[in-house]
Amino acid sequence: MSGTARTLLYGVGLGPGAPDLMTVRAREIILCADRLVHFCKRGRRGNARTTADTIVAPDPAREIELAFPVTTEASVGEPDYDGPIATFYEAAAEQLAAEMQAGRTLAVLCDGDPFFYGSFMHLWRRLSPRFPTEVVPGVTGMTGAWGEAGAPITWGDDVMTVLPGTLPEAELARRLADTDAAVIMKLGRNLPKVRRALTAAGLAGRAIYVERATMARQVVARLADKTDDEAPYFAMVLVPGEGRRL
Repeated sequence: MSGTARTLLYGVGLGPGAPDLMTVRAREIILCADRLVHFCKRGRRGNARTTADTIVAPDPAREIELAFPVTTEASVGEPDYDGPIATFYEAAAEQLAAEMQAGRTLAVLCDGDPFFYGSFMHLWRRLSPRFPTEVVPGVTGMTGAWGEAGAPITWGDDVMTVLPGTLPEAELARRLADTDAAVIMKLGRNLPKVRRALTAAGLAGRAIYVERATMARQVVARLADKTDDEAPYFAMVLVPGEGRRL
């Protein structure tokens, strides 16, 4: 943030999961921030905080856990999801605001990049107008995925589309049919729907399933070879482009 005010809020991208893919700037902030904030499922440690273990050991005096009230990805506009989640972000923002009003610096630890489908954005929208803020970019999960899959995603003039699996099936199929390459995120319970949309768009044969890219228990396979419909949060489908090659 421009100006002379001391930065109080940091959105820190930690990359796709492998600690050595963290940036130097991310490491610096993790070491010096007064509070380390991370999102998690209730009763479980967040993935971003686990990634940061190689930098800082757990310290209850520094930790702020933000436990989601709902942890299953919902379809777009689903009221039973949007309402509780919005209330959660409002309460979390006020909790963090109280810390910053006391002069403490906060590092919100984010998987991938804070501004790419990140939960941090909902805090940023509420807090950045009030407090000096810096966003530290991170390697995205999809970048880690296509690197681990050994799959160049765009060739020549290929157009790539990033899609959340929460979209309606017909919308997924329409957008897939109109692109050269694609990344489909937010799989989970949406995987069967995504399979059908890929088939309708004629892309199922090119699809690659990647689970927990760069992390322990990583899985990379042709989607056609995946025999079940189970997918964790940290999973995505890649559809590499087939454009101009020199």
